[in-house]
Amino acid sequence: MKVKAYLQVIMKINPENRAAAAKVYTDYRQPFLDTIEGALTKELLIRDEDVAVLHGFDSLEHAKAYLDTDLFKTKVAPGLQPTWAADPDIRFYEVG
Repeated sequence: MKVKAYLQVIMKINPENRAAAAKVYTDYRQPFLDTIEGALTKELLIRDEDVAVLHGFDSLEHAKAYLDTDLFKTKVAPGLQPTWAADPDIRFYEVG
């Protein structure tokens, strides 16, 4: 199946909190791919100024629906929240 939409979550995470954030990514990457409807890819992007997670989906509807899943609301977001230096920037993209 081909990626048709992306969810990008861009987070300001101070250097001392990056290991904790990376653990959340590692812990939930496979459950995301195995259990979230339409999930195809998940990549961690690291820059000096921020960290982003790029999620690939088979549709924009599935990308948007992920934010309402139990996995995101009860595990991923609460695990990441203590590492944030600011609220995350959440963006959706459709593949043209």
